[in-house]
Amino acid sequence: MKVSEEIIGQAHGKDVVAYTLTNPNGISLTAMTYGATITELLMPDKNGKTENVILAMDSLDDYVTHRPYYGATIGRVAGRITKGAFDLDGTAHQVVVNEGDNQLHGGPAGLDTLVWDAEVQASADEASIHFTTIDADGANGYPGTLSVTVSYTLTSDSEWKVTYRATTDQATLFNPTNHVYFNLSGDINKPILQHNLQLNSAAFAELGDENLPSGALLPAEGTPFDFRSVGKLAVAAEQNHPQTQKVAGFDHPFLLQHDEGQPDAILSDTKSGRSVKMFTDQDCVVIFMHNGAVDKYTIAGKPVIQYAGITLETQALPDAINQEGFGDITLRPDEVYSAETIYKFEIQD
Repeated sequence: MKVSEEIIGQAHGKDVVAYTLTNPNGISLTAMTYGATITELLMPDKNGKTENVILAMDSLDDYVTHRPYYGATIGRVAGRITKGAFDLDGTAHQVVVNEGDNQLHGGPAGLDTLVWDAEVQASADEASIHFTTIDADGANGYPGTLSVTVSYTLTSDSEWKVTYRATTDQATLFNPTNHVYFNLSGDINKPILQHNLQLNSAAFAELGDENLPSGALLPAEGTPFDFRSVGKLAVAAEQNHPQTQKVAGFDHPFLLQHDEGQPDAILSDTKSGRSVKMFTDQDCVVIFMHNGAVDKYTIAGKPVIQYAGITLETQALPDAINQEGFGDITLRPDEVYSAETIYKFEIQD
């Protein structure tokens, strides 16, 4: 395993360092201390051509200015909180809203906007970047001082392990995710609609107004949301279902049915031969397909097309604090939050 590091600029008056981990199979992962963000994932295709298979901005300034969430650590709470309001142990809380009347992805100064500390560990079989930060009591309106560690590990078996650990000094909410967008073709000017997806999920969360969960979990069978057998992502763009019409694709939580030893999701691209198997201990995966084109910024000098990438955001169900039956995302002083998601990269002939 090889490790390198480089100062790539400054944010909030601090140096931002990018670390690169490389394994013997030609897979290389780069992540920076701004937002504990993965900025490059190089992977060969079946013909040996190595390309970046995730969406990434052209510069650090672009990440700071435009905040696209590409590859970033999201929190304290991923997704939306209705009206930015919740009740915790009988006390009403109002967090800072940043998408209309709601809070999105932790608020205007979420974990993706912080400059984290980092250290690297390496052995013959794996290398890790351990990012740490302290999110102050009251940050974005949340109670409690939160101590967070996010580790990215690249193994010689071509696994990218994302692990989270957090503690707090007051009861608070914590439901993080990583917002990496995959495009396994290696060309962000090719939409991901011909990618294949297999997903161990029989139900998805319905979206209501303002893309907030309605609280209903709907059966996937007979809908474009059923990927228990492998299917093309193009089905979402056909918009023959009220829920896909709503957002011009997917921006939906899928409830996972974990089968021990089996991947929770498999994303693959036949032409390049690249695939990624996802394993997680989280309840759900939010799948978003970059449903709109963007011309406010560029990637590799070009505007970003519709369906440029797909996220597999593992987390608890969004807005769980306000939705009955969506799980408990409360973190208390006597608890340690821990979670892990593994993406295993493979090449098929």
